Amino acid sequence: MVELIPREVLFGNPERISPRISPDGSRLAWIAPRDGVLNVWVAPVGASGVDWDAATVVTDDTDRGIRVFAWARDDRHLLYLQDSGGDENWRLYDVDLDTMARRDLTPYDGIQARILATRKSHRDEVLVGMNRDNPQLHDVYRLTLSTGELVKEIENPGYAGWLANEDLVVRGALAPLPEGGFDLLVRDDADAEFRKLLTIPADDAPASDVLSFTGDGTALIAISSIGADTGRLVRLDLATGEEQVLVEDPEADVTGALLHPDTREPQVAVVLKDRAEYHVLDPAVEPDVKVIRALHPGDPSFAGRDEADAIWLIAFTDDAGPVRYFAYDRDSRTGSFLFDSRPGLSRYQLARMEPFSFTARDGLAVHGYVTFPPDGGGSGLPAVVDVHGGPQARDVWGWNPEAQWLANRGYLCIQVNYRGSTGYGKAFVAAGDREWGGKMHDDILDAVGYAVARGWADKDRIVIYGGSYGGYEALVGAAFTPEVFRAAVDIVGPSNLKTLLDTIPPYWKPVAAQLYKRVGNPETDQEFLWSRSPLSRARDIRIPLLIAQGANDPRVKQAESEQIVAALADAGIDYEYMLFPDEGHGFAKPENRLKFYAAAERFLARYLGGRFED
Repeated sequence: MVELIPREVLFGNPERISPRISPDGSRLAWIAPRDGVLNVWVAPVGASGVDWDAATVVTDDTDRGIRVFAWARDDRHLLYLQDSGGDENWRLYDVDLDTMARRDLTPYDGIQARILATRKSHRDEVLVGMNRDNPQLHDVYRLTLSTGELVKEIENPGYAGWLANEDLVVRGALAPLPEGGFDLLVRDDADAEFRKLLTIPADDAPASDVLSFTGDGTALIAISSIGADTGRLVRLDLATGEEQVLVEDPEADVTGALLHPDTREPQVAVVLKDRAEYHVLDPAVEPDVKVIRALHPGDPSFAGRDEADAIWLIAFTDDAGPVRYFAYDRDSRTGSFLFDSRPGLSRYQLARMEPFSFTARDGLAVHGYVTFPPDGGGSGLPAVVDVHGGPQARDVWGWNPEAQWLANRGYLCIQVNYRGSTGYGKAFVAAGDREWGGKMHDDILDAVGYAVARGWADKDRIVIYGGSYGGYEALVGAAFTPEVFRAAVDIVGPSNLKTLLDTIPPYWKPVAAQLYKRVGNPETDQEFLWSRSPLSRARDIRIPLLIAQGANDPRVKQAESEQIVAALADAGIDYEYMLFPDEGHGFAKPENRLKFYAAAERFLARYLGGRFED
């Protein structure tokens, strides 16, 4: 029997994550704990590599920890975002590495700030999006780092997004359309009017994305499924609107691309299937990609590079190990190991994640992953269906602490990219339209049936588990099909689709039409939404539930959990409810994460008979 992995090792703070090299290549920054709270650290980089002995912590967070940061282009300031208690009202902060002075650059209550762009052509400036004047819309501000001055540059007339060129001029915008699509707008310069370049229909929106203007400003690099089923990497000529397809795959979407730091032309495109596939477009980097692929058996992602394009940072994800970070020197074509995210895992036996696929009851091909206990047991297992959130997202191959935790405790972990998940083309996403609690749930049930038919899972010992949309699915499983599941775990999941849609954050309003297309319209589909709400059938629940909620969640309000808990209490149904007063949509603070996972582990052991760490 394999040794139990302590929850602290799986779900506590990582040792180090998110390395970022300074534009001039002289310093490395990363996130690591200081007194148990994640902060940003910096160390000098010399001819022999990173001087870890000279590392210093440069931020001073003592509460939730810092998770998002970036170098400013002046090589002097680090920018980072932080909210309060998980409310997602992000403020923008910086630290001056020369003086160690720290500033709140957006010192306004109730706002949400976003870093829109930094460019080496304007090293002292940052474009910031902020919804100070209208909670629904992010205006464009220009921040001068040397003075801290923040000046509104563009008032938002209703756009859902902005795109700046290499001269730090906003030349692109996304205008939402009533049916859920978008007009992609461009302009020739800062004084010109925006004009429509193309329309992105609602069905194409999930698989489409605008990546960058080219360096010369004559074209856009984008991912588009217009005229195809899957998202293709394309170049859009701004003068003619002509589209040139650069990379396409009939089975899966292009999910991203590495762009040249100056020309902004694509160098490598990524198509995500069961694992990532890499398409090299620039022959100059083909030898680099070959060397990088040989550094580690996992799937690499490009985590940044210096402005000289001499040093690349690479993160490798692996199904049976933590994320490992390397620095790659292009001149010598050699890679040097930087650090593991969780080196404490090295002493434990980890489990492999295996892709699988099945045919749903209506003939649709559905993909997913299974993770078996690492001790070799592969039949008649207690199983946990771990349903991903979004739902316009997907499970991927690689490091997944929940899958490892469940497998280590003796459970089969089943992850399903049910219809409505992204990555498999727009028709697969559209197959999930208005199917919350319908065919999307059928896909989960069919995955369970497949695992049982293969002999992997014991049909009488299956728990449905998930967060956000996955939490909704857990409630659906408990309310709509309680005969299939032994118990359910809901983390920040909505229980009433009407109240969910009525209380979305104000800054989601520009994309509300896309949400209504996928789920239903709260004004015109009230009966339909109620029929797909677990709360409507709470009295049908007859399996135990564990429900966890953040009190400050701006997406799925506390009331979503409170109303299902009240219904369970009225009906005398067994449940456990955990409310975290200092959390939002998920649990950022390690002490809260560990408290939840301890409770979840006890809950699963009680109803599935798995192992438990005291």
